[in-house]
Amino acid sequence: MRLSMLAKRDFTLFWRNKSDVSNALIFFVVAISFFPLGVSPDATILGPISVGLIWIVALLSVQLGLDSLFRDDYEDGSLEQLALSETPLALIVLVRLLVYWCCVGLPLSLLSPLLGLMLSMPSEAYGTLIVSITLGTLYLTAVGAVGAALTVSLKRGGMLLSLIVMPLYTPILIFGASSVTFAADGMNADGLLMVVFGLTVLSVSLAPLAISASLRMSLENG
Repeated sequence: MRLSMLAKRDFTLFWRNKSDVSNALIFFVVAISFFPLGVSPDATILGPISVGLIWIVALLSVQLGLDSLFRDDYEDGSLEQLALSETPLALIVLVRLLVYWCCVGLPLSLLSPLLGLMLSMPSEAYGTLIVSITLGTLYLTAVGAVGAALTVSLKRGGMLLSLIVMPLYTPILIFGASSVTFAADGMNADGLLMVVFGLTVLSVSLAPLAISASLRMSLENG
């Protein structure tokens, strides 16, 4: 099966189930928009906490659609057919992850500067914010998908999925948010961004292998 056909299939599936994508984007915008109303519209209060707010809400937004990333294919038998195809399952998984990131993670990164403006984030941090969120959402997608694969056979695996992956989100949250904070304070954030880049490359390289092994285990036990 050609990778272009796999990507087209996955984009079509996400388009048919637009709620998974739209819910993540709507949650991201609405949750951030409520903070000035619930906390204070004062820039001196919102500015210092804006970086952490955007990163945490972005993390939760990416998490929203991961539970169903492989579940539909598992329930209708498509996953078994994909596992038996000539294309390695890890490569199929990688395409699925990249498509999900393009539909959810990339729009979140493009929206983040606008929401940063709403939260009175210093203008010096916008460039670093886009880069860190772009890389960070790809990391969150890859690591979160591992949890989705482990819980794919469970009917209510959403809570368990969160418990599995939340500790693994901690490094990217720390380094990603710190890079933006450094940039907002006028300091050089290149070192922190390189750490974020390294974590992202590592996760995208290893996650498809772990996911494919977990999916095959679920198919065998199912």
